[in-house]
Amino acid sequence: MRFRIHKRKVAILFVLLTVAGIATWNVTKARKQAPRESPKNAVATEQNRILSEDRDEYDYFRGRDNVSSNFFDVKIGVKNTSKELKKYIYHQNFYQFIRNSEKIKAPAKDGLVILVQVHNRPQHLKLLVESLRKAQRIEEVLLVLSHDYISEEVNEVVRTIDFCRVLQIFFPFSLQIYPNEFPGQDPNDCPRDISLEEARRLKCNNAEFPDKYAHYREAVFTQTKHHWWWKLHFVWDRLNAINAHDGLVLLIEEDHYLLPDFYVVLQKMWDMQKRECPDCDILSLGSYDMVDNFEGKSDKLEGLPWQSSRHNMGMAIGRLTYKHLLACTQEFCTYDDYNWDWTLQHLTVACLPHPLKALVLQAPRVRHTGGCGMHHQGPCDAEGEARRLAEHVSANVPHLYPTTLQILQMHYVSPINPHTVNGGWGDKRDHALCQSYRQLR
Repeated sequence: MRFRIHKRKVAILFVLLTVAGIATWNVTKARKQAPRESPKNAVATEQNRILSEDRDEYDYFRGRDNVSSNFFDVKIGVKNTSKELKKYIYHQNFYQFIRNSEKIKAPAKDGLVILVQVHNRPQHLKLLVESLRKAQRIEEVLLVLSHDYISEEVNEVVRTIDFCRVLQIFFPFSLQIYPNEFPGQDPNDCPRDISLEEARRLKCNNAEFPDKYAHYREAVFTQTKHHWWWKLHFVWDRLNAINAHDGLVLLIEEDHYLLPDFYVVLQKMWDMQKRECPDCDILSLGSYDMVDNFEGKSDKLEGLPWQSSRHNMGMAIGRLTYKHLLACTQEFCTYDDYNWDWTLQHLTVACLPHPLKALVLQAPRVRHTGGCGMHHQGPCDAEGEARRLAEHVSANVPHLYPTTLQILQMHYVSPINPHTVNGGWGDKRDHALCQSYRQLR
């Protein structure tokens, strides 16, 4: 069979293909030449997206009948989608269910609130819970667990708490909820170690926002500072259970361990602070100094300038100190250090009305259950550390529960600059999100 070539049809086809090619080339050229959204506008767009999502999630629950508290006993597994987990988070944060409220009366207006920052180390959280269980008068506190990761293993530990009122809140901007977009790690975010020139060539999202060391953000590190600042806002300004609270909030983390007399000693410290150190901003349950023998030290206090490297665990603050920190929101949220404690140290010289002053116990009532922090490499022996701490407590039982406290010395408090700036917080999207927590529902 012979093929017949129609020259007229071939010519028409050639013209059509040429026109299509030119059109495609023009579109591609236009895209390349289109002005890229300015960094400032890109940050505003990102912030508006997050604020809108937050508003929409809360509006979903607003006006609805209260939902059974059994919702927070839902089984969380690996198959839950980010959307399902986000709904769980906003449900919890909106209704603020309090466990054990039917059998344990509400704390006094000036009662202690213990605020724990929880990630995903159930073995450490379990040890903290067991240390709380042994504490005298623990039934008087409200225990608030602030999570940035939802897991069934962590929830199982929470369900074992039957000795005080318990409330779970959830950081809504975690990597678990935003695994592939800001505040998580967007695939189009700049790799940490590329140069500014390479970042601009790649046109990655945060090309214009390296930190002071020319590195780009890593979401796994920025999350901790975000969570710390968000939880302060949420607890002091949005937690219904403590609307009229004029007591202390004790800030600890999941890998801390509290000694049995921590609560009664903290109450005595607070009484003493009101009488003898009204300008003290922070009550510290101890420093990182190893004190094996409490004899002669159990009842001793010192007034010291607060230092992030020594006094960042077991910090108790009142509403006035929170308000002073709140007034420094911009400075806190734009300082180029991904560590919340080093940022707080910076505020003492850059913004606060006076350097932070701490009343510190010489014999610490708070300890770490091992050095398994953010930068730890290798396995953690939480159980081994717990045994060592139990032996430490047992050896010092005769020196616990002092009847009175004594301030040995009130040191002169002068501003202390951080000895270094760690970076990791140069991205203006982080700055904007951090400052937006005051606007969230």
